Amino acid sequence: MKHTLDWLTNPEVFAVNRIAAHSDHRIYANHLEADADNSSLIQNLNGTWKFAWAKNPSEWQQKFYEESDSTDNFDNIQVPGHMELQGYGKPQYVNTIYPWEGQEHLRTPFISEKDNPVGSYVRYFDLNDALKNKRVFISFQGVETAMYVWLNGEFIGYSEDSFTPSEFELTPYIREKGNKLAVAVFKRSSASWLEDQDFWRFSGIFRDVFLYAAPSAHVRDMKVIADYDGTNGIFSATLDIAGKCSVKSILTDENGTVIAESNEKESVNWTIENSKPWSAEIPNLYTFTVILTDEDGNEIEVSRTKVGFRRFELKNGIMCLNGKRIIFKGINRHEFDAKTGRAITKEDMLFDIQFMKKNNINAVRTCHYPNNSLWYQLCDAYGIYLIDETNLETHGTWQKLGVTDPSWNVPGSLPEWKEAVLDRAKSMYERDKNHASVLIWSCGNESYCGEDIAAMSEYFRSVDPTRLVHYEGVTRVPNHQYDSITDMESRMYAKPQEVEEYLKQNSGRPYISCEYMHAMGNSLGGLSLYTDLEDKYEAYQGGFIWDYIDQAIETKND
Repeated sequence: MKHTLDWLTNPEVFAVNRIAAHSDHRIYANHLEADADNSSLIQNLNGTWKFAWAKNPSEWQQKFYEESDSTDNFDNIQVPGHMELQGYGKPQYVNTIYPWEGQEHLRTPFISEKDNPVGSYVRYFDLNDALKNKRVFISFQGVETAMYVWLNGEFIGYSEDSFTPSEFELTPYIREKGNKLAVAVFKRSSASWLEDQDFWRFSGIFRDVFLYAAPSAHVRDMKVIADYDGTNGIFSATLDIAGKCSVKSILTDENGTVIAESNEKESVNWTIENSKPWSAEIPNLYTFTVILTDEDGNEIEVSRTKVGFRRFELKNGIMCLNGKRIIFKGINRHEFDAKTGRAITKEDMLFDIQFMKKNNINAVRTCHYPNNSLWYQLCDAYGIYLIDETNLETHGTWQKLGVTDPSWNVPGSLPEWKEAVLDRAKSMYERDKNHASVLIWSCGNESYCGEDIAAMSEYFRSVDPTRLVHYEGVTRVPNHQYDSITDMESRMYAKPQEVEEYLKQNSGRPYISCEYMHAMGNSLGGLSLYTDLEDKYEAYQGGFIWDYIDQAIETKND
């Protein structure tokens, strides 16, 4: 297949040769690696890459990916990292408008031809011994905003969606020695119309990049449901296994004691008597392990994920966890570091988790995109409730000072955008579906409501009856046309008296403030006017302060 830049302005092309999204379980060559959490099947490609920057595609060195094309004149850049914070282009903070407004008059899905920076990344590598003679895949955990990938001069694939993994198979073109991996990252694409978040606008490969090998038998995906009936855990797992093998699944407690095992290949079902439930207060976790062996009993692959038994549901119009009413004492959290932007580290995440636990923050809305996969593991382990939000925000297409032409409104009910936004929902769900910390799926933020977002909500409900669906934007649609999208009344910055007016109606739906207080440079006075409602109205179930941590870039300028 030949690549084309036409994909950049076609909303119906958002993935070419990208493999299907899957759970973020860990894979290992054997149980010793699994116990040490050190997989030889994964080869990290983070570090120093060769790099060239162009202001737009017309200035871009388009053949840089060819094996004969030299990178001697390229600079070095750090991956993960943003181009703009390493001297290439300028960071820009934009809220409701799009970055090009006031500079160029553009209509969806078109993008600027003169201001669309392109980063040409090259990484030379040899294949680790443990990955040889196996199927090899590459995983980009986060790239803003559109990327083309080549290996040894051959086109591999294309992908959009900055905040979920993009993975491709490299097997037909990979060599044991002297591989040239080339990635072109475009700052603007049709996806830019879907990513109008209120934050710093960056670009580049800003999350981990790694290779992973699939042995002769491989767990491609696992879907785990760990329900809780008030006494016992009801466990089920559906396994997607490729290759000939024998299968052994085991569940162990926090002490490593095996409490259940099975030899079923496709599905596992257990009742765990007197299981310990998971909650933010006591985040009990169990370990689910799948061991694949050959006919001689040798281990081929070991897959592992953490699970927590819990039941989250609506009971008589109240959100309940393990049978008890829940109150979200939450915050909205952007991934951010003053030096590296959204390219954050494990240490950054641990600081955030520990700060939240010390200050009685029990919930986070991942505003307004899926976070680094490690964040979900930490929230499982430490006990943080999550609203997991799809990477979708389009308020620049409708939130303007005057009346906008309805044809501007994205995604609305426009058929050309439907599959792109559904893909974003699917990619988030598939990666995060096994995490106990995720209680609610969110269809995005401040995007024009219509049939496309309704389809996202229907998708979440069809694949996951164990969680609820959130979308605040229905409150702005006349005549409550799309109220069925969300399972809860969710508002932004409603005054306490406005919240109470809603609660007095006894609508049968719980209420949360998905954004309130606006604490950016603000003292947060008057919070008790909201928290007093917790005891007065059962349907008031808390909210998420805007926002956590200052999105400030450290600079040496005055």
